[in-house]
This record gives sequence, structure tokens and C-alpha cells, in this order.
Amino acid sequence: MGKKVLLVGGGGREHALAWKLCQSPEISELYVAPGNAGTEGLTKVRNVPIKATNILALAAFALKEGIEFTIVGQDDPLALGIVDLFQSHKLRILGPSKMATRIESSKVYSKELMRSVRVPTAPFTVLDNYPNAVVLAQEHFGNKNLRPIVLKASGLALGKGAYVCRSYKEVLHALDELMIQRIHGSAGDKVVAEEFVDGQEISVHALCDGTSYELFPSAQDHKPIYDGDEGPNTGGMGTIAPVPWFNHHDFVRQCIIEPILAGMQRDGHPFVGLLYPGLKMREGWPVVLEFNARFGDPEAQVYMRLWESDLLKTLWACVDGRLRETKIKWNPGYAACITMASARYPSPDYKKGMPITGIDKAQSLPGVVVFHAGTQMVNGQLVTSGGRVLYVTAVGATLKEAIYRAYAGVKCISFEGMQYRKDIGAKSLNK
Repeated sequence: MGKKVLLVGGGGREHALAWKLCQSPEISELYVAPGNAGTEGLTKVRNVPIKATNILALAAFALKEGIEFTIVGQDDPLALGIVDLFQSHKLRILGPSKMATRIESSKVYSKELMRSVRVPTAPFTVLDNYPNAVVLAQEHFGNKNLRPIVLKASGLALGKGAYVCRSYKEVLHALDELMIQRIHGSAGDKVVAEEFVDGQEISVHALCDGTSYELFPSAQDHKPIYDGDEGPNTGGMGTIAPVPWFNHHDFVRQCIIEPILAGMQRDGHPFVGLLYPGLKMREGWPVVLEFNARFGDPEAQVYMRLWESDLLKTLWACVDGRLRETKIKWNPGYAACITMASARYPSPDYKKGMPITGIDKAQSLPGVVVFHAGTQMVNGQLVTSGGRVLYVTAVGATLKEAIYRAYAGVKCISFEGMQYRKDIGAKSLNK
């Protein structure tokens, strides 16, 4: 008799995780809450119409259905304390506690923790009121200072709470959105102002069981909406993995992952789950921009294409504190992921309800798998329902082959107003 598993979330990350989980012979039923049109099409899967943030309803569902294992994809339920709630009902769940999740849900806590354990990060100041923030901006850009600064909402902001400001006017605009208009809600109660680090971004993941960890290959997200890293930040317009030129894995282990895990142990909140530091290269070495407490999106999409082990077995061992007994097997090649987004994204007034065609044709190509994010079925027609709509992924023996295959898949798909970057992976191919 197979296991009944619940996956919490409804985006492309969750479709990728569900796709990989379905390959485990130990799963009989996989419930995804709330899921999307892509997860609904997988064997063994049933979507559950419960929002990821309704943690009380999710716990009640898990108890009623006899769920044996829950995996949390999204950040919001972790910040709300879903792990603590499930554990209080003796329900097995993968993810950090509410206090441990602060490494993502509070950039103030995260930056102060990094400083306390000497993890390399940009110098920063915490702002908790608008007048003081304006004074800081005046001081920074006085005397013709042209160094950019970055303003970040301390709380969760769907990957859109960071502003790179190159002038006093841009700082005022960012502070107005964060602290006056409060377009990110309570996430802007406090703002972290930090020195801008100019270099390529790198994503790494570490699966942690509280004491030991398994480091993933490097990945690279492309957050700005337009080619050449122009325009506003998004949740991620595409990824590659591994990054062929990145060779600082020992540094990441010794100077980032291990000090942070030790610091969280010291504070009484050991980290269990996916620890995901976002890095940026400064003078040839990585510094930490921020930490996340779950799989990245769209990093999970490339990782699941390269992951060859039984995902359920590995995550189950992690919750048991037996990660040392497992070894993740990775595809020796490369993976690429291209985000296909709605017109006007990342603005919140993006178009919805546009019919989508060509996914089957794309998936008939060698190495291509398409993951859904903002999609739904309406009267038998697949339509857009979110800002980031689809993730076209591909694997290849070389990075160039993986990227070529992914873009070949993109060219098969069509919906009105679709937009995507045409330079995913180009920085690594040209480096």
C-alpha cells in the first residue's frame, strides 16, 4: 500500500515537485493544494481547493484523509506556522518551523543573523519609519554620491520587494511604494537598506535535517523582466543549472551554509527543509543577498529535471534526521527553464483568460517538459490565470543544448500577449 502525500502550493515549483514525486513507486495518492491545471493532469494527483495560506483547513484535510507526509512548497504557509501546527497534531511534514522561517520572512532577522555568524553579506541599515529613511537617502546621495543602494521590504513580497535605487528620486519612489502606499502590505513595516553589489547572481540550495545537509548544484535565476537584466524585478524569468563557471562550492559550505545552520542551532531554531541562499558575485567571491526557506521558483524546475533519486525517499529521510544515510543522484548534464509570462507582468494588472496552445507539441521535442504556473481549465480550454504562466524546461548534455531545446519548446507555444526573455543562460555561455 503506497503512501498518501500532500503538497502545499499551486505554482510552477509545485508542478515540478509533483511531477517528480509521481515517479516514486512509494506514493499511491498525491494531493496538491490548491494546484493548477498542470498538476491536475498528472497521474496519482488530485488537486484540493484549499488555499496554501489556509493552514487550519490544510491540517483538517490531512487529518481527515490520513495524509502520511506533507511537503510545503510556498513561503507564506511556512511563515504562518504550518509546520508547528501539523507537528502539534503529530502529522509528518517537511519544512522549517515558524521561528526558523524568519530567515526568509524577516530580512531584518536574516541580516542580523548573518552579521552575528560572519556570513559575507552587503553592509546594511534597518529603516522603520519614513522620515528617517528619507534622511538616509539624502545623506547617501549628497555630495554627488552615485553609488546605488538597494531597498528591500523586510517581509515576504513575492520576490518583488527589492528596489535598486541609483538616484535620490528613485529612493523616494521606492520608499513611497514600500512605506506609504504599502503595495507589499505589512512586508514594508521595516525596510533594509543595503549596499548594492554589482555582479552575477547565483542560487544554491541545501537540503537540511537540522544537523546535516546536502548541497545542490549551483543554479542561476534571471529576475528582471527584460533582456540584459533591464526593467523591474519579477519572481524569476528563467534559470539554468548547473552554472558552468561557478566553482565556489567549498566556500559556500564553510562560510555560508555551516555558519548559518550553527547560528540557528545556537538560537534554538534548527533548520529542517530547503535552505536557499541567493548569492551575488563580488570581486570573484559570493556574498549573500538573502535567504529563502523553501525551494526556489523557478530553481525547483531545473533541479527536478536533473534530480535522478527518489524524491520522496530523500525528503522522508530528511524529516527523520537521516540525511547522512542518503545520497542524491544528479543527472550529469544541464537544465534550462524559460518563463512565459502574461502581458504587462510584473504589473498586477496583467491579462488573464488568454487561450493557450502548443504545449503538447513542445513536449514532443527531445528533453522538453512544460510546467504550469498561472493556468486553469475553462470549459475545456486551457487559459492563462497568472502573471507567470508556464515554465518551458529542457535538459541536455551541454548547457548550450539545454538552452536551445528549451527555446525550441517556447516557439511551439502561443497565447495572446505572451512575453519571455530571449537571453536566459547567455551570460554563462559567453563567460
